[in-house]
Order: sequence, then C-alpha cells, then structure tokens
Amino acid sequence: MVTPAPRRFVAPTSRQALRLARAALGDGALVLASRTHADGFEVVAMGDGDTALLVEQAAAAPPLPAGPAPGASAPDSVLSELHSMRSMIEERLAGVVWNDQQRRDPVRGRLLRTMLGCGFSTRLSRALLEKLPAGHSYAEGLAFVRAELVRAVPVQEDEAQVLGRGGVYALVGPTGVGKTTTTAKLAARCVMRFGAERMALVTTDGYRIGAYEQLRIYGQILGVPVYAVKDAAHLQTVLEELRDKHMVLVDTVGMSQRDRSVSDQIAMLCNAGRPVNRLLLLNAAAHGDTLNEVVYAYQRADRENALVGCIFTKLDEAPLHGALLDTVIRHRLPVHYLSDGQKVPENLAVMDPEQFVDAVLRSPPAGSLFTCEPLGGDASEGAALEIERARAQADRLRQQYQRLIRAMAHDAEEVAAAAAALQQSDVGFDAARALWNDADAAARPVASLLQELADVARGEIGTSCDAHVLAVCGRARLDPNERQETYDIESCLLASDRTGLPLAAPNQWLAMPGDDRWGGRQVQWLRTMEFGRPVVALLPRLAPAEDLVAWQEQRLRWVARASATTLATPAGCGEPTALSRLQPEFGPGEDVTCKGQAARRAVAELPVTVATASGIQLPLRCVFMRTVAAGSGKILQQSWLLTNVGPEVPPQRLAQWQEWAARLDGCMRLTAKGLSLLGGVGELGDPAMMNRLLVAGQVATTASRLLQLEGERADRTRILLTELAGRQVRLDRPHSGAVLYEGLAKLFPLLEALAADVAEASPVGSPA
Repeated sequence: MVTPAPRRFVAPTSRQALRLARAALGDGALVLASRTHADGFEVVAMGDGDTALLVEQAAAAPPLPAGPAPGASAPDSVLSELHSMRSMIEERLAGVVWNDQQRRDPVRGRLLRTMLGCGFSTRLSRALLEKLPAGHSYAEGLAFVRAELVRAVPVQEDEAQVLGRGGVYALVGPTGVGKTTTTAKLAARCVMRFGAERMALVTTDGYRIGAYEQLRIYGQILGVPVYAVKDAAHLQTVLEELRDKHMVLVDTVGMSQRDRSVSDQIAMLCNAGRPVNRLLLLNAAAHGDTLNEVVYAYQRADRENALVGCIFTKLDEAPLHGALLDTVIRHRLPVHYLSDGQKVPENLAVMDPEQFVDAVLRSPPAGSLFTCEPLGGDASEGAALEIERARAQADRLRQQYQRLIRAMAHDAEEVAAAAAALQQSDVGFDAARALWNDADAAARPVASLLQELADVARGEIGTSCDAHVLAVCGRARLDPNERQETYDIESCLLASDRTGLPLAAPNQWLAMPGDDRWGGRQVQWLRTMEFGRPVVALLPRLAPAEDLVAWQEQRLRWVARASATTLATPAGCGEPTALSRLQPEFGPGEDVTCKGQAARRAVAELPVTVATASGIQLPLRCVFMRTVAAGSGKILQQSWLLTNVGPEVPPQRLAQWQEWAARLDGCMRLTAKGLSLLGGVGELGDPAMMNRLLVAGQVATTASRLLQLEGERADRTRILLTELAGRQVRLDRPHSGAVLYEGLAKLFPLLEALAADVAEASPVGSPA
C-alpha cells in the first residue's frame, strides 16, 4: 500500500507558496506546516484526498508499541505534543499551588475548613483565601475573611428612601418559602411608617387553598384593603385603580424554579401597566445548589427587568447560612430583609451585613454530619511527601517542555520572525503581550491597570485618529459557567475615525443579562475621560430622550441606531412621524454587493426633533441609509441613525462610522473568548477577575486588527498563529479571529519560554 506523502512548495513569498499549493492540490488543500526557507517561504501541504486516505490507513494500521518514535518529529506533531505537555504542566501545577500554600501556611487550610463548615462553596472560599497575606494567625485570618465578606455582600440602599419612594413590589419565589407571611410583615412595617390608608395588598395566588383568606385576615388586622386577581388583565385593572396608593405589595403564587410557568408569571407582573419591583425570597434551609438554581431561574425569566433584591426567610430553621451569602455575592443580588420566624411584624429585620456575617462565621454545629472534618492536618508528613512528588513531576514536565522547544528549533526562527513582524505592525502587540503575561497578578490594583490601559489608548489615538475618537458601546454574552450562571460583558472600544480599526479597550464591565442595553454605563464613563480629541459615542440603540437631553447639556457627541418606528418631527412639519414614513432625497449612491447581488447604496439626511416626556424638543440629524437592487430597484436593506454631531461631519461619514461599529461586534465577542482563555469569570472574591476582563478586552483589539492587517508578513503570521492554536490551515477558508486570539494566547508564553531557554543556554557573564 502506498502511503501518501505531503508535498513541499517553496516560493519567494507566502502568498506565492500558498498559490502554488492551491494550484497543485486544489482549493481544499490542508497546510501541515510553514516556515521561512533559504529560498523564501516553504509550505508543506496535502490534498483533501490524500488526507482522507492517510486517515483510513492510520485507522487500519496495528497499534504501535509504547516508546519514543524514532527520528525527528514532524513540525505539526511537535507542536501538538507541546500543546499537550503545556496543558499537563498547568493542570498539575494548579493542584500543587493550593496544597503547597496550605503546607507553608496551615492557617489558610484551617480557614478553608471553617468557611466550608459554614456553608460556603469551595470556589468562593478558595478565591477569597487566595487574597489572604501569609503570616497571619487564625484570628487575624478570620477577621480578614469577615471584612472581605462584609465588603462583598450587596445590600439594599437606605430603607427609608426605598419606602419613601413607594411603588409596587411583588414577592416571588418557590413554594413554601414564606411569601404570604413575609408580605404581611412588610405591610406592617409600611403601615407603621406612613399609615394603612396609603397601603394595599394584592394576591395572585388562586391555587393554594386559603391563600386569599390568610392574606385577607392580615389585611383586616392592619386595616389594609386586599385584592385578589386571576390573570394579567385583571392585575392591570387593579393596579390602575390603586395608583393613588403609595405602596402596593403583591403576594404571588409559589412556583418551582424548574417550572416553565415561571416566565409566564414574571411576564404577567412586567406587563401590569405599572413598574413592578420583584423581590425574590430565598429559603435559608435550602441547599446551596438549590439557591443558585432559584436565583438563576427567576433572574433569567425576565432579562429586561432584573430582580431588585431578595429577602432571606426561615433563618430560624437552618443551622448554616453561608450558602445564602455565597449565592447573593455570586449573583450580585442585594439583600433587603431577614425573616426568622412567624410573628408579624416582629420577625422581620433590615439586613445588617456586619451582624449577619458575624452570625454566619460562628462555629458549625457540633457533631454535624455534613461539615468538613480535619483529616490529620494538611502539613502532615504524608501530605508533604505528596506535594514534593507533585512538584518533582511538574519539574520533569517543565524540562520535557523545554526539550520540545529545542526540538522545534527550525520553527523557533519563524516564531521570532512573527513576533518581530507583530512588533513592527500597528496592532498594539507589545502592550498586549505585557498585559497578558501579567493578567493574573492578583496583587495589582485594578485602578493601576485602568490607568495603564488609558495611557495605551492615548498613545494609539495620537497616531491613528484624525479629528475624532470613535467610542463603540456594546455588549457580548459569556458562555455559562459550571453553575450555568450567565453574564454579559459591556465594552467600550475606542476606534480610529480614519480606518474604523479598534485601537484600545480601556474599560470593561460585567453585567447580568437584561441590564441596560443602550450603552448608558459606557457613556457615563466616557464623560470622565480625556483622550485628546472629541469623543463620539456610537450606540447600538437610541437612549431614552431624557438622557439625550442631559448629554446635550454635557456636550457629549453621539450617534445611535434608531428603529423604523421611532417618532421624530421633521423640520417644517408639526406632527411626529415614524422614521420609516419620512421621504428624504437620496443621491446617486455607490455600487455595492448586497445579499449576493449587484446593488446601489445611497445616504440621505433630514433635520428632525425628538420630544421628551416633559415636552422638550431636541434638535437632531436623521441619517437614512438605503440599499436597492441594481436592476429592479427593490429595497434590499435600510436603516436609520439619529445623532447630535454637527454638520462638519457629512452624513456619508456618519453612515461609515456606524458600519464600522457593527463590524466591531466581533471584537467584543473576542473579549469573551479571551476571558475564557484566561480562566473565565470565576467567583466575585477572585482577586484577579477584573484584571483578566480588562486584559481580555485589550488583547481582543490586537487580534481584531491582526485579522484585517494586509501584507506578506501578516499572511505568514496568521498562518503561524493558526498552527500554534492547533488548527488546520485551509487555503479555501478565511482566518478566524477566535483562532488568531487562541494563537496569540499560545504565542505569548511560548516567547517567554524561548527567552528563558536562551537565557539558560547563555554562559554567565557573556555579553548580551
């Protein structure tokens, strides 16, 4: 049987070498390796048919005996082994580091057992204790844990302000958590504060026998009217009748967090005609995983209207309360009240984080069957020997890793050449590399990193922007973590007004799904920054009109996408009209390709005003973009922009800016990719979480710019990064930003390892 062999193609440039390979092997050719050659650039490739035949032969071949393969490894196999070896080192060292910390600092291990015994999760406990400085006594360490927990627990704002504002509050949660009793307790507090005549109670619980009667009895005692509703329309009618009431409390039917009807219940509350604030009740006697599932289900059920907070119930029935704190810290869910009994209204208190944390950290109940017991001490001789064995194995793996680097010496030149090309290219490589290598430095204050990123941004803006800085505001969804918690990343990417390329990501935020989606947080931050040029915020959608007025007063420039139904009043017309019904005069436009066919795209502009709820008329520019089929004139695409940017920027330029902003959605998704490569979100107590998020954003701009970089060296660098990522280079497929990001994540430590290898090989005292 003839085994297909890879073929080598040498040419003066990488593009010519790839062209030769494609001509000889077809568009589906698979690039196995590439490197600089004495005669130019060499590509090793196989055709699609040869690859399939090779796979069939490999499957049919008998297994090889264990042991090293004779001769030198192929470049791709060396890289594959290098990736595998690095993963083994990282995996092994992860356990060694924690165990070694406990061996050198036994107090840390004792504190870990204390936190686990109080009901905290292992992840939060370890993340918090990683911040503990060495050398503390147990009492000092416990005080440190207490202070960190008090700082991390989210609580409601001042109760007097909350009750003073009033409104509609709905108590939601699973069955049996104590919603009706807690509703009565809250009602009693409100009656004592501002009287029964300004209160009303509503129940939607038509399932549980006696639910309405129980609440009606409480209402009679308090002198508060009680209303029972049966559906969404009835609820809307009742709440409209109760508009003169300062406070309305809604007792809802209990539903399991796994019941699909949870979303229906939340939809009924959110479509009630008035804003309904939802308070989630958490049962202290529930398991930590159950609490996490409850919050996730009720938070996810309506992402546009997040929970305003929670109430801890049944505290008197649970011996351990750590899981409650663990859950609200992880989900950033403010705690409003604590309920610890059936008495109305005595057994309801405002959350005091210091007192509650003190109560949680008291010793676990004696004789508990479910708390962590010490197993002979972490610093015992057996544990110490295990740590030493693990360290020795990690050292052996590291030495093998270095030998593999030397084995691929013929590729080392290509790696060095790629690094040099990246340094000379305008992609921000040096800053990205330095930030990546320091991403997990927990000791570094976030403020210091933010300052460095701002300095990087100013340097990039000085060389890459003309008259403006484009601030692209948006968000990207993170993959769910192990506990199925989902978060969004809110980004503010600074881009060039000359090329549209991302220059810097000086700030990132973590948000719950359903939070503000029009860039409000980013805009508020932009107001505090100075970048040397006027900033124009590019928003994914139109902000509320009141915010637009405030921005106008603050001289903040913005461009926002608007929907077809957005109402605006054109100049000379007294009636607000939907943007889709306005008829501007389009110019001849330009030839483009849209939806696979020849088309023409034109831009037009009209002056309009947008009214606020208070009657203020805000003068704006409306930019219309329309793409029509070249032959039939059929409209293929149309969109609208509203902006307060002055006439010095023509409408065609504004349309171009918004098109660039849409492309940068991919850069924001790369931030999510980078965060996963750096270790993910982690727990709130993770000291390096924000550092990783900020670094991931800045490196995403480098990967995005590299994806669009043109030239011979850029092509060769993208091929190398794809190979470093362990992916196959296909001549018929474009490069992927996510793959290039992964390649950069492999290139950064590889350059450090190569530098260390060179340093070890150099004799002491030799000239540099």
